[in-house]
Amino acid sequence: MATRVLAAPPAGSGLKPVVGAPGLPYVGNTLAVMRRPFDVSRDRYARFGPVSWSWLLGQRTVTVQGPEAAEVVLVNRDKAFANGPAWSFFIGPFFTRGIMLLDFEEHLHHRRIMQQAFTRRRLEAYQATMAPSIGKGLDAWETGRGFKVYDHVKQLTLDLATDVFMGVDLDRAEADRINGAFVDAVRAGTAYVRFPVPGLRWHRGLRARRTLEEFFRTHLPAKRRDGGDDLFAALCAAETDDGHRFTDEDVVNHMIFALMAAHDTTTITLTTMAYYLAKHPEWQERLRDESVALGKEVLDFADLDAMTGIDAVMKESLRLVSPVPALPRKAVKDTQVLGYHIPAGTTVVVPQLTNHRMPDVWPDPDRFDPDRFSPERREDRAHRYAWSPFGGGAHKCIGLHFAGMQVKSVMHQWLLRYRWSVPGRYTWPLDTTSLPSPKDGLPVHLERLS
Repeated sequence: MATRVLAAPPAGSGLKPVVGAPGLPYVGNTLAVMRRPFDVSRDRYARFGPVSWSWLLGQRTVTVQGPEAAEVVLVNRDKAFANGPAWSFFIGPFFTRGIMLLDFEEHLHHRRIMQQAFTRRRLEAYQATMAPSIGKGLDAWETGRGFKVYDHVKQLTLDLATDVFMGVDLDRAEADRINGAFVDAVRAGTAYVRFPVPGLRWHRGLRARRTLEEFFRTHLPAKRRDGGDDLFAALCAAETDDGHRFTDEDVVNHMIFALMAAHDTTTITLTTMAYYLAKHPEWQERLRDESVALGKEVLDFADLDAMTGIDAVMKESLRLVSPVPALPRKAVKDTQVLGYHIPAGTTVVVPQLTNHRMPDVWPDPDRFDPDRFSPERREDRAHRYAWSPFGGGAHKCIGLHFAGMQVKSVMHQWLLRYRWSVPGRYTWPLDTTSLPSPKDGLPVHLERLS
Protein backbone atom coordinates (compact mmCIF):
# COMPACT_ATOMS: atom_id res chain seq x y z
CA MET A 1 0.00 0.00 0.00
CA ALA A 2 1.39 3.40 -1.01
CA THR A 3 2.61 5.76 1.71
CA ARG A 4 1.55 9.40 1.93
CA VAL A 5 2.31 12.43 4.09
CA LEU A 6 -0.61 13.81 6.12
CA ALA A 7 0.54 17.45 5.97
CA ALA A 8 3.81 19.30 5.44
CA PRO A 9 5.20 20.73 8.69
CA PRO A 10 5.58 24.53 8.92
CA ALA A 11 8.82 25.76 7.37
CA GLY A 12 11.60 25.99 9.91
CA SER A 13 9.66 24.15 12.63
CA GLY A 14 12.00 21.17 12.68
CA LEU A 15 8.97 18.90 12.96
CA LYS A 16 8.58 15.66 11.05
CA PRO A 17 5.58 14.93 8.82
CA VAL A 18 3.15 12.18 9.82
CA VAL A 19 3.37 9.38 7.26
CA GLY A 20 0.96 6.52 6.70
CA ALA A 21 -0.64 4.13 4.23
CA PRO A 22 -4.15 5.58 4.21
CA GLY A 23 -5.76 3.31 1.63
CA LEU A 24 -8.94 4.34 -0.12
CA PRO A 25 -10.44 7.71 0.90
CA TYR A 26 -13.04 7.48 3.71
CA VAL A 27 -12.88 3.67 3.90
CA GLY A 28 -9.13 3.32 4.34
CA ASN A 29 -8.13 0.77 6.98
CA THR A 30 -11.43 0.80 8.89
CA LEU A 31 -12.38 -2.84 8.34
CA ALA A 32 -8.87 -4.15 8.99
CA VAL A 33 -8.49 -2.11 12.19
CA MET A 34 -11.84 -3.32 13.53
CA ARG A 35 -11.34 -6.97 12.64
CA ARG A 36 -7.57 -7.43 13.18
CA PRO A 37 -6.52 -4.62 15.52
CA PHE A 38 -3.41 -6.30 16.94
CA ASP A 39 -1.98 -7.35 13.57
CA VAL A 40 -2.65 -3.94 12.04
CA SER A 41 -1.13 -2.01 14.95
CA ARG A 42 2.07 -4.06 14.99
CA ASP A 43 2.49 -3.74 11.24
CA ARG A 44 1.85 0.00 11.42
CA TYR A 45 4.36 0.47 14.24
CA ALA A 46 7.02 -1.53 12.40
CA ARG A 47 6.53 0.53 9.21
CA PHE A 48 5.93 4.04 10.51
CA GLY A 49 6.89 4.21 14.18
CA PRO A 50 4.75 5.62 16.99
CA VAL A 51 2.83 8.25 14.99
CA SER A 52 1.10 7.45 11.68
CA TRP A 53 -2.15 8.20 9.84
CA SER A 54 -4.86 6.53 7.79
CA TRP A 55 -8.51 6.92 6.88
CA LEU A 56 -10.77 5.59 9.64
CA LEU A 57 -14.58 5.78 9.58
CA GLY A 58 -14.43 8.58 7.02
CA GLN A 59 -11.84 10.70 8.84
CA ARG A 60 -8.12 11.34 8.40
CA THR A 61 -6.97 9.83 11.68
CA VAL A 62 -3.56 9.91 13.35
CA THR A 63 -2.86 6.92 15.58
CA VAL A 64 -0.30 7.37 18.38
CA GLN A 65 1.24 4.19 19.72
CA GLY A 66 3.20 3.64 22.90
CA PRO A 67 3.04 5.22 26.37
CA GLU A 68 5.15 8.29 25.53
CA ALA A 69 2.79 9.36 22.73
CA ALA A 70 -0.26 8.48 24.82
CA GLU A 71 0.98 10.75 27.62
CA VAL A 72 1.40 13.73 25.28
CA VAL A 73 -2.17 13.42 24.02
CA LEU A 74 -3.96 12.46 27.25
CA VAL A 75 -2.18 14.88 29.60
CA ASN A 76 -2.67 17.60 26.97
CA ARG A 77 -0.44 20.18 28.61
CA ASP A 78 -0.86 22.81 25.88
CA LYS A 79 -4.64 22.23 25.58
CA ALA A 80 -4.27 21.30 21.92
CA PHE A 81 -6.59 18.28 22.08
CA ALA A 82 -10.34 18.35 22.72
CA ASN A 83 -12.52 15.41 23.74
CA GLY A 84 -15.91 16.66 22.70
CA PRO A 85 -15.47 17.09 18.93
CA ALA A 86 -13.72 13.72 18.66
CA TRP A 87 -16.14 11.67 20.75
CA SER A 88 -19.13 13.50 19.26
CA PHE A 89 -18.29 12.08 15.86
CA PHE A 90 -18.63 8.56 17.27
CA ILE A 91 -21.24 8.78 20.03
CA GLY A 92 -22.37 12.42 20.23
CA PRO A 93 -25.94 11.92 18.97
CA PHE A 94 -26.47 9.09 21.45
CA PHE A 95 -24.61 10.34 24.56
CA THR A 96 -25.10 14.09 24.24
CA ARG A 97 -23.10 16.19 26.69
CA GLY A 98 -21.91 13.28 28.76
CA ILE A 99 -18.92 14.15 30.96
CA MET A 100 -16.50 12.71 28.39
CA LEU A 101 -17.88 14.97 25.65
CA LEU A 102 -17.19 18.22 27.51
CA ASP A 103 -13.92 20.13 27.41
CA PHE A 104 -11.70 22.54 29.32
CA GLU A 105 -13.45 24.85 31.83
CA GLU A 106 -16.93 23.46 31.18
CA HIS A 107 -15.66 19.92 31.71
CA LEU A 108 -13.94 20.87 34.97
CA HIS A 109 -17.09 22.62 36.20
CA HIS A 110 -19.26 19.56 35.56
CA ARG A 111 -16.60 17.23 36.95
CA ARG A 112 -16.42 19.17 40.23
CA ILE A 113 -20.16 18.75 40.70
CA MET A 114 -20.12 15.08 39.66
CA GLN A 115 -17.31 14.26 42.08
CA GLN A 116 -19.84 14.68 44.89
CA ALA A 117 -21.44 11.46 43.63
CA PHE A 118 -18.18 9.52 44.09
CA THR A 119 -17.08 10.47 47.59
CA ARG A 120 -16.08 7.73 50.01
CA ARG A 121 -19.44 8.04 51.78
CA ARG A 122 -21.28 7.59 48.50
CA LEU A 123 -19.09 4.65 47.45
CA GLU A 124 -19.76 2.89 50.76
CA ALA A 125 -23.50 3.38 50.22
CA TYR A 126 -23.27 1.98 46.68
CA GLN A 127 -21.31 -0.99 48.01
CA ALA A 128 -23.97 -1.77 50.61
CA THR A 129 -26.74 -1.46 48.01
CA MET A 130 -24.98 -3.76 45.56
CA ALA A 131 -24.21 -6.68 47.85
CA PRO A 132 -27.65 -8.35 48.10
CA SER A 133 -28.41 -7.71 44.43
CA ILE A 134 -25.17 -9.42 43.42
CA GLY A 135 -26.07 -12.50 45.44
CA LYS A 136 -29.63 -12.58 44.12
CA GLY A 137 -28.44 -12.28 40.52
CA LEU A 138 -25.75 -14.95 40.86
CA ASP A 139 -28.08 -17.39 42.62
CA ALA A 140 -30.44 -17.26 39.63
CA TRP A 141 -27.79 -18.62 37.25
CA GLU A 142 -28.48 -22.12 35.94
CA THR A 143 -25.52 -24.50 35.93
CA GLY A 144 -24.44 -26.78 33.12
CA ARG A 145 -22.63 -26.66 29.79
CA GLY A 146 -23.15 -23.83 27.37
CA PHE A 147 -23.71 -21.19 30.06
CA LYS A 148 -23.07 -17.89 28.24
CA VAL A 149 -21.06 -15.70 30.57
CA TYR A 150 -21.29 -12.45 28.62
CA ASP A 151 -25.08 -12.51 28.36
CA HIS A 152 -25.58 -13.30 32.05
CA VAL A 153 -22.99 -10.81 33.29
CA LYS A 154 -24.50 -8.09 31.10
CA GLN A 155 -27.90 -8.74 32.64
CA LEU A 156 -26.39 -8.76 36.13
CA THR A 157 -24.54 -5.46 35.65
CA LEU A 158 -27.67 -3.83 34.24
CA ASP A 159 -29.66 -5.02 37.27
CA LEU A 160 -26.94 -3.62 39.56
CA ALA A 161 -26.97 -0.37 37.65
CA THR A 162 -30.71 0.00 38.10
CA ASP A 163 -30.25 -0.51 41.86
CA VAL A 164 -27.08 1.47 42.46
CA PHE A 165 -27.30 4.09 39.74
CA MET A 166 -31.02 4.60 39.26
CA GLY A 167 -32.69 3.38 42.45
CA VAL A 168 -35.73 2.49 40.37
CA ASP A 169 -37.64 -0.81 40.47
CA LEU A 170 -38.01 -2.24 36.95
CA ASP A 171 -39.86 -5.33 35.86
CA ARG A 172 -38.02 -7.67 33.51
CA ALA A 173 -39.68 -6.35 30.36
CA GLU A 174 -38.75 -2.75 31.20
CA ALA A 175 -35.20 -3.74 32.21
CA ASP A 176 -34.79 -5.56 28.89
CA ARG A 177 -36.08 -2.51 27.01
CA ILE A 178 -33.58 -0.19 28.71
CA ASN A 179 -30.76 -2.70 28.25
CA GLY A 180 -31.56 -2.97 24.55
CA ALA A 181 -31.52 0.80 24.23
CA PHE A 182 -28.02 1.00 25.72
CA VAL A 183 -26.76 -1.74 23.42
CA ASP A 184 -28.15 0.06 20.37
CA ALA A 185 -26.72 3.41 21.48
CA VAL A 186 -23.22 2.01 21.99
CA ARG A 187 -23.10 0.03 18.76
CA ALA A 188 -24.30 3.02 16.73
CA GLY A 189 -20.98 4.77 17.39
CA THR A 190 -19.12 2.54 14.93
CA ALA A 191 -21.80 2.47 12.24
CA TYR A 192 -20.49 2.46 8.67
CA VAL A 193 -23.59 4.30 7.43
CA ARG A 194 -23.69 7.41 9.61
CA PHE A 195 -27.19 8.73 8.92
CA PRO A 196 -30.61 7.38 9.96
CA VAL A 197 -31.50 4.62 7.52
CA PRO A 198 -34.33 2.62 9.16
CA GLY A 199 -33.09 -0.72 10.46
CA LEU A 200 -29.38 0.21 10.49
CA ARG A 201 -27.20 0.98 13.50
CA TRP A 202 -27.36 4.79 13.34
CA HIS A 203 -31.15 4.84 13.18
CA ARG A 204 -31.44 2.35 16.04
CA GLY A 205 -29.02 4.46 18.11
CA LEU A 206 -31.09 7.64 17.67
CA ARG A 207 -34.24 5.76 18.63
CA ALA A 208 -32.43 4.36 21.69
CA ARG A 209 -31.40 7.85 22.81
CA ARG A 210 -35.03 8.98 22.77
CA THR A 211 -36.01 5.94 24.83
CA LEU A 212 -33.37 6.70 27.47
CA GLU A 213 -34.20 10.40 27.67
CA GLU A 214 -37.88 9.62 28.19
CA PHE A 215 -37.05 7.08 30.90
CA PHE A 216 -34.89 9.41 32.99
CA ARG A 217 -37.13 12.45 32.55
CA THR A 218 -40.07 10.40 33.76
CA HIS A 219 -38.31 9.44 36.99
CA LEU A 220 -36.42 12.69 37.63
CA PRO A 221 -39.10 14.68 39.55
CA ALA A 222 -39.51 11.94 42.16
CA LYS A 223 -35.75 11.58 42.48
CA ARG A 224 -35.35 15.34 43.03
CA ARG A 225 -38.07 15.17 45.69
CA ASP A 226 -37.20 11.97 47.56
CA GLY A 227 -33.41 11.64 47.24
CA GLY A 228 -31.69 8.33 48.05
CA ASP A 229 -28.34 6.55 48.08
CA ASP A 230 -28.21 5.91 44.32
CA LEU A 231 -26.22 7.83 41.68
CA PHE A 232 -29.38 9.35 40.19
CA ALA A 233 -30.22 10.94 43.55
CA ALA A 234 -26.58 11.94 44.08
CA LEU A 235 -26.46 13.84 40.78
CA CYS A 236 -29.76 15.54 41.60
CA ALA A 237 -28.39 16.69 44.97
CA ALA A 238 -24.73 17.31 44.05
CA GLU A 239 -23.59 20.84 44.74
CA THR A 240 -20.22 22.59 44.77
CA ASP A 241 -19.04 24.75 47.66
CA ASP A 242 -20.15 27.84 45.75
CA GLY A 243 -23.67 26.48 45.19
CA HIS A 244 -23.57 25.21 41.61
CA ARG A 245 -25.90 22.29 40.80
CA PHE A 246 -26.91 20.33 37.72
CA THR A 247 -29.98 21.27 35.69
CA ASP A 248 -32.54 18.59 34.87
CA GLU A 249 -31.04 18.36 31.39
CA ASP A 250 -27.55 17.91 32.87
CA VAL A 251 -28.77 15.10 35.13
CA VAL A 252 -30.40 13.25 32.23
CA ASN A 253 -27.30 13.60 30.03
CA HIS A 254 -24.91 12.48 32.76
CA MET A 255 -27.11 9.56 33.83
CA ILE A 256 -27.32 8.19 30.29
CA PHE A 257 -23.57 8.47 29.84
CA ALA A 258 -22.65 7.14 33.30
CA LEU A 259 -24.95 4.13 33.02
CA MET A 260 -23.47 3.25 29.63
CA ALA A 261 -19.90 3.71 30.87
CA ALA A 262 -20.35 1.61 34.01
CA HIS A 263 -22.67 -1.03 32.56
CA ASP A 264 -20.70 -1.91 29.43
CA THR A 265 -17.15 -1.54 30.70
CA THR A 266 -17.82 -3.60 33.83
CA THR A 267 -19.47 -6.32 31.73
CA ILE A 268 -16.42 -6.51 29.46
CA THR A 269 -13.98 -6.57 32.39
CA LEU A 270 -15.82 -9.33 34.27
CA THR A 271 -16.27 -11.38 31.09
CA THR A 272 -12.56 -11.08 30.27
CA MET A 273 -11.65 -12.14 33.80
CA ALA A 274 -14.02 -15.11 33.54
CA TYR A 275 -12.45 -16.17 30.24
CA TYR A 276 -8.89 -16.14 31.53
CA LEU A 277 -9.85 -17.77 34.82
CA ALA A 278 -11.51 -20.57 32.82
CA LYS A 279 -8.41 -20.92 30.63
CA HIS A 280 -6.13 -20.84 33.67
CA PRO A 281 -7.87 -22.84 36.42
CA GLU A 282 -4.84 -22.54 38.71
CA TRP A 283 -5.55 -18.82 38.93
CA GLN A 284 -9.25 -19.45 39.48
CA GLU A 285 -8.41 -21.68 42.46
CA ARG A 286 -5.90 -19.16 43.77
CA LEU A 287 -8.55 -16.43 43.78
CA ARG A 288 -11.15 -18.75 45.28
CA ASP A 289 -8.78 -19.62 48.13
CA GLU A 290 -8.31 -15.89 48.76
CA SER A 291 -12.06 -15.30 48.93
CA VAL A 292 -12.67 -18.32 51.16
CA ALA A 293 -9.87 -17.23 53.49
CA LEU A 294 -11.53 -13.85 53.96
CA GLY A 295 -14.41 -15.65 55.68
CA LYS A 296 -17.12 -13.35 54.34
CA GLU A 297 -19.76 -13.99 51.71
CA VAL A 298 -20.04 -10.27 50.99
CA LEU A 299 -17.21 -7.74 50.72
CA ASP A 300 -17.30 -4.64 52.87
CA PHE A 301 -15.70 -1.47 51.56
CA ALA A 302 -12.78 -1.99 53.96
CA ASP A 303 -12.08 -5.45 52.44
CA LEU A 304 -11.35 -4.22 48.90
CA ASP A 305 -7.62 -3.66 49.34
CA ALA A 306 -7.19 -7.18 50.77
CA MET A 307 -8.36 -8.81 47.52
CA THR A 308 -4.91 -8.71 45.94
CA GLY A 309 -5.45 -11.74 43.68
CA ILE A 310 -8.68 -10.42 42.19
CA ASP A 311 -6.99 -7.03 41.81
CA ALA A 312 -4.09 -8.52 39.83
CA VAL A 313 -6.38 -10.56 37.56
CA MET A 314 -8.59 -7.51 37.01
CA LYS A 315 -5.60 -5.38 36.03
CA GLU A 316 -4.21 -8.04 33.69
CA SER A 317 -7.63 -8.48 32.09
CA LEU A 318 -7.89 -4.72 31.58
CA ARG A 319 -4.48 -4.83 29.95
CA LEU A 320 -5.32 -7.69 27.60
CA VAL A 321 -8.78 -6.37 26.67
CA SER A 322 -9.24 -2.68 27.32
CA PRO A 323 -13.02 -2.12 27.57
CA VAL A 324 -12.67 1.27 25.85
CA PRO A 325 -10.40 0.21 22.97
CA ALA A 326 -9.49 3.69 21.74
CA LEU A 327 -9.51 7.26 23.04
CA PRO A 328 -10.09 9.84 20.29
CA ARG A 329 -9.16 13.52 20.47
CA LYS A 330 -9.46 16.43 18.03
CA ALA A 331 -6.56 18.84 17.56
CA VAL A 332 -8.00 22.33 18.06
CA LYS A 333 -4.77 24.00 16.96
CA ASP A 334 -1.52 23.03 15.26
CA THR A 335 0.54 20.96 17.66
CA GLN A 336 3.07 18.13 17.79
CA VAL A 337 3.41 14.63 19.25
CA LEU A 338 6.93 13.29 19.74
CA GLY A 339 8.23 15.73 17.13
CA TYR A 340 5.56 14.94 14.50
CA HIS A 341 3.46 17.79 13.12
CA ILE A 342 -0.28 17.47 13.89
CA PRO A 343 -2.32 20.10 12.01
CA ALA A 344 -5.43 21.66 13.56
CA GLY A 345 -8.59 19.70 12.86
CA THR A 346 -6.90 16.30 12.89
CA THR A 347 -8.52 13.41 14.74
CA VAL A 348 -5.91 11.71 16.95
CA VAL A 349 -6.53 8.29 18.51
CA VAL A 350 -4.79 6.64 21.46
CA PRO A 351 -5.41 2.89 20.85
CA GLN A 352 -5.60 1.50 24.38
CA LEU A 353 -6.51 -2.00 23.20
CA THR A 354 -3.26 -2.43 21.26
CA ASN A 355 -1.01 -0.11 23.27
CA HIS A 356 -1.40 -2.47 26.21
CA ARG A 357 0.16 -5.29 24.21
CA MET A 358 3.28 -3.57 22.90
CA PRO A 359 6.28 -5.90 23.23
CA ASP A 360 8.57 -2.90 23.81
CA VAL A 361 6.73 -2.32 27.08
CA TRP A 362 5.31 -5.70 28.14
CA PRO A 363 7.39 -8.92 28.00
CA ASP A 364 5.45 -11.70 26.20
CA PRO A 365 2.53 -9.27 25.82
CA ASP A 366 -0.16 -11.73 24.68
CA ARG A 367 0.33 -14.05 27.67
CA PHE A 368 -2.04 -13.92 30.64
CA ASP A 369 0.23 -13.22 33.60
CA PRO A 370 -1.37 -11.34 36.53
CA ASP A 371 1.90 -11.48 38.46
CA ARG A 372 3.08 -8.66 36.19
CA PHE A 373 1.31 -6.45 38.72
CA SER A 374 2.87 -8.04 41.81
CA PRO A 375 4.95 -5.79 44.10
CA GLU A 376 8.08 -7.61 42.98
CA ARG A 377 7.54 -6.97 39.25
CA ARG A 378 5.16 -4.03 38.65
CA GLU A 379 5.67 -4.06 34.89
CA ASP A 380 3.02 -1.34 34.68
CA ARG A 381 5.57 1.05 36.16
CA ALA A 382 7.72 0.92 33.05
CA HIS A 383 5.97 4.18 32.18
CA ARG A 384 3.12 6.06 33.84
CA TYR A 385 1.03 5.47 30.69
CA ALA A 386 2.09 1.89 30.03
CA TRP A 387 -1.17 0.76 31.67
CA SER A 388 -3.97 3.28 31.38
CA PRO A 389 -7.36 1.61 30.80
CA PHE A 390 -9.08 4.51 32.57
CA GLY A 391 -7.43 7.13 30.39
CA GLY A 392 -5.47 9.98 31.90
CA GLY A 393 -5.17 13.69 32.40
CA ALA A 394 -8.22 15.84 33.10
CA HIS A 395 -10.49 13.23 31.48
CA LYS A 396 -9.35 10.25 33.53
CA CYS A 397 -12.41 8.13 34.33
CA ILE A 398 -14.22 9.69 37.29
CA GLY A 399 -15.76 6.32 38.20
CA LEU A 400 -12.60 4.21 38.30
CA HIS A 401 -12.84 3.49 42.04
CA PHE A 402 -16.48 2.53 41.70
CA ALA A 403 -15.56 0.22 38.81
CA GLY A 404 -12.91 -1.60 40.86
CA MET A 405 -15.29 -1.91 43.79
CA GLN A 406 -18.03 -3.40 41.64
CA VAL A 407 -15.76 -5.86 39.81
CA LYS A 408 -14.21 -7.14 43.04
CA SER A 409 -17.58 -7.43 44.77
CA VAL A 410 -19.09 -9.47 41.93
CA MET A 411 -16.06 -11.71 41.39
CA HIS A 412 -15.75 -12.47 45.11
CA GLN A 413 -19.32 -13.76 45.36
CA TRP A 414 -19.03 -15.55 42.00
CA LEU A 415 -15.94 -17.47 43.11
CA LEU A 416 -17.65 -18.57 46.33
CA ARG A 417 -20.66 -19.97 44.43
CA TYR A 418 -19.33 -21.46 41.21
CA ARG A 419 -16.48 -23.11 39.35
CA TRP A 420 -16.37 -22.72 35.55
CA SER A 421 -14.29 -24.13 32.73
CA VAL A 422 -13.86 -24.25 28.93
CA PRO A 423 -12.44 -27.01 26.68
CA GLY A 424 -8.66 -27.01 26.55
CA ARG A 425 -8.43 -25.85 22.92
CA TYR A 426 -11.12 -23.21 23.18
CA THR A 427 -10.16 -19.64 22.23
CA TRP A 428 -12.84 -17.03 22.37
CA PRO A 429 -13.79 -15.20 19.16
CA LEU A 430 -13.34 -11.60 20.30
CA ASP A 431 -15.43 -9.08 18.36
CA THR A 432 -13.55 -5.76 18.20
CA THR A 433 -15.83 -3.90 15.77
CA SER A 434 -17.31 -1.90 18.67
CA LEU A 435 -16.59 -2.35 22.38
CA PRO A 436 -14.81 -5.73 22.63
CA SER A 437 -17.01 -8.72 23.43
CA PRO A 438 -17.08 -12.46 22.61
CA LYS A 439 -19.08 -13.27 19.48
CA ASP A 440 -20.26 -16.53 21.02
CA GLY A 441 -21.15 -15.07 24.42
CA LEU A 442 -18.33 -17.11 26.09
CA PRO A 443 -19.99 -20.49 26.72
CA VAL A 444 -18.59 -22.25 29.81
CA HIS A 445 -19.36 -25.30 31.90
CA LEU A 446 -20.71 -23.77 35.11
CA GLU A 447 -20.74 -25.90 38.27
CA ARG A 448 -22.24 -24.89 41.61
CA LEU A 449 -19.97 -25.42 44.60
CA SER A 450 -21.42 -27.47 47.44
